[in-house]
Amino acid sequence: MTTRPVRIFGDPVLRAKAGEVVDFDRQLHRLVEDLHDTLYDQQGYGLAATQLGVLQRVFVWHERDGTEGHLVNPVLEFPDDEEQDGPEGCLSIPGLYFDTKRRLNTVAKGFDMHGREVQIVGTEKLARCFQHETDHLDGVLFIDRLDKETRKAAMKAIREAEWSGQAAPTVKVSPHAGHHEHSPAHGSHR
Repeated sequence: MTTRPVRIFGDPVLRAKAGEVVDFDRQLHRLVEDLHDTLYDQQGYGLAATQLGVLQRVFVWHERDGTEGHLVNPVLEFPDDEEQDGPEGCLSIPGLYFDTKRRLNTVAKGFDMHGREVQIVGTEKLARCFQHETDHLDGVLFIDRLDKETRKAAMKAIREAEWSGQAAPTVKVSPHAGHHEHSPAHGSHR
């Protein structure tokens, strides 16, 4: 079993866009195994390669019923416009949860670590997981999906967290004197 440290909010790798996997080799197999081992160790629901500092489009998930899986080069499709709103957290923002809107139903397409095509239909929590982890691969964190007031509360909670400051956060100086605000990398959804 090999676990790796999970990168914490403020680490610049969490804001980087991961590249497509082109080699379905032993190195990729080891990455998938390390992702699973680390996710079990952290007792999380999903984990993206970027959270381990690896800029490749790979993520894994574990459902509470014991089902697990991984997806390489994921592409998400949404069969309808139904949404869900509920608490969401992240291993890279430990211990903090905020209500986040996401699509209720998702079809995730991509490959397994052997290069075989995969399609998985996710609803509710699994759909949320697929969106959350794919966002990670695009350098987007779930706090970027929050409305302005909730994001402000989230940033305050992050600054006050005991783990805060382990890496310098990405902050953009507002053009309005005396105001600072978090600079999301992309628009809303999760």
